[in-house]
Order: sequence, then structure tokens, then C-alpha cells
Amino acid sequence: MDVLLSIKPKYVRSIIEGGKRYEFRKTIFKNRGIDLIYIYSSSPVKKIIGSFEVGEILEDHPRELWDNVKEYAGINDRDFFSYFEGKSRAFAIEIQNLQEFDEPINPYETIPGFVPPQSYCYMDGLPVAD
Repeated sequence: MDVLLSIKPKYVRSIIEGGKRYEFRKTIFKNRGIDLIYIYSSSPVKKIIGSFEVGEILEDHPRELWDNVKEYAGINDRDFFSYFEGKSRAFAIEIQNLQEFDEPINPYETIPGFVPPQSYCYMDGLPVAD
């Protein structure tokens, strides 16, 4: 089982450029046996641009998590703390072995009834267009 994450294009760029080595989430998938995550770059891109292997998943209070990963966060502290405002738990998914696709995948053409996930959704592999 794999996961598809919706990520804003500015953060996708930071992942591709290597500055963002953690993806932050308010909630994490219940199935902790996930090995592969597909990256859906949200509007205006609206494509699956690549995948990465799941490294360590860190869980902590936002302040502690920031202190531990800020140099690899790929975002500024204002955006980080705004995202986790009012939360007592925060998650950081370590990005390993990023693979950027030569041709991004249009999920609206390859996945019947595709609706972008608010945060994430489980997938059984990635279908490819004929």
C-alpha cells in the first residue's frame, strides 16, 4: 500500500531542490507500514510529479519538532507555526530517495474519478495511462 500526498507547488519545488527533507503533517496515516509516497502537486500544477521513500516519521510537539528539523524543513518558521497553530502534536515524514518523474502524471486522466486528497489517501500502486 502506498500513499498520495497533496503538497503545495512551492513546497514541491523545495523538495525537488533538496532544501525540504521533511514533509509536515497534522495527522499521519494510520497504516505505519507505508514505504512509498507519491507527490501530488496541488493547484495550479495538479499533477503527480514523483515519489519518495518514507524515512523516519517524527512525532512531537510543534516547538520540539521545529527545533529538531528546522535546518532541513524547507519552510520558514512563520509558515510552520501557522500550519500547526493550536496543535499539540506534529509529524515530520523524512523524505528519502526522491524520484522526480520525467513526465508528471495527470491523475484526472489515469485514475477514474480522481479527487485530490485534502491531506493524503491510500493507493495500490500508481496506474499509468495506456
